[in-house]
Amino acid sequence: MVRREKANYMIQSVSHALDVLEQFHGGADEIGVTELSKRLKLHKNNVFRLLATLESRGYIEQNRVTENYRLGLKCLQLGQTYVHQMGFLTQAKSTLQEMVKSAKESSFVAVRKASTIVPLDFLEPKNAVRVVSFLGMSLPLHCTAAGKVHLAFDSEEGLSQSLPEKLDHYTGKTIADRRTLFDQLKQVVEAGYALEEGEYMEEVVAVAVPIKDYTRTLVGSLSIAGPAHRLTQERVTKEVVPLILKGGSELSRRLGYNS
Repeated sequence: MVRREKANYMIQSVSHALDVLEQFHGGADEIGVTELSKRLKLHKNNVFRLLATLESRGYIEQNRVTENYRLGLKCLQLGQTYVHQMGFLTQAKSTLQEMVKSAKESSFVAVRKASTIVPLDFLEPKNAVRVVSFLGMSLPLHCTAAGKVHLAFDSEEGLSQSLPEKLDHYTGKTIADRRTLFDQLKQVVEAGYALEEGEYMEEVVAVAVPIKDYTRTLVGSLSIAGPAHRLTQERVTKEVVPLILKGGSELSRRLGYNS
């Protein structure tokens, strides 16, 4: 099969909308339709439709006095999210290294994206049998330790919106009953960590803790994962849980969280 260049998949209208946004970078605070039309070499009607679309989504707003346009709050929110995630990853790197060094198991940090969990950074020990690299995967919420952490500290409204009525089975140990899952999530809040034993992948055990920032908001999770024959119940209880609770607490503190 012939591999197509990414340029072949570009959507012209989306590209033009991004061109509009980029006109505000490093230039005037406000720009009018006529000026944008000249810069982009597009008809005024096309520019107006692009602006109207961006305005409806909050990326552009119009000054009702001058009738010119400027960047909207949505751009600021996206920028803050990017900066925040990069800061989170920078701070998390040393914690991941400590988890891997001490536990001699894989460790990763993840964030929630809609109804899934997405690992952003993943480290594994040297000279150890690889379990699986979760990096770049979209993991389910209800049967992963990281997912349960994010569910447990969510609001009731957010929780009900995140979970479908029918929960998918991944292994014979997957908890697919909502009431049973909700009871387990209460235990996660009380204990401060979530445990998953072969619910998403057979013979894989994972422990996760919440990561919070200076606003006391849950911004991610820290996990340690490994094969069940190494992460026995005794080892998890005596070694892994105290280690990851300490690591999660220290990472949250570096992000400004104060309990």
